[in-house]
Amino acid sequence: VQLQASGGGSVQAGGSLRLSCAASRRTFSNNAVGWFRQVPGKEREFVATIDWSGGTTSYADSVKDRFTISRDKVKNTVALQMNSLKPEDTAVYYCAAGLYANASPNPRVYRYWGQGTQVTVSS
Repeated sequence: VQLQASGGGSVQAGGSLRLSCAASRRTFSNNAVGWFRQVPGKEREFVATIDWSGGTTSYADSVKDRFTISRDKVKNTVALQMNSLKPEDTAVYYCAAGLYANASPNPRVYRYWGQGTQVTVSS
């Protein structure tokens, strides 16, 4: 599975962005998908995850009630809607497809990673 993350950009605090993760070469419809983010000098951080069916989601406390993860099985994509963005949300965002169907915040269970998309939030 090859993953392509897109939708990053620069916004002011309080704004919104919608990231998209698209799979190529084969579907990831039977895999959990997660979004992670990383700031230079820091470890990669869990943001959100969704299970294979789209029925179970989980979020980091720092983004709960502001971000929403969803998947479209027809289009073979997973989206991360980010609202009420804060400067501390600035990072490179990565999508990843897991080895398993169940959603997980553990980056170790994700085998396939996209190249990342930059999100910059200014105050």
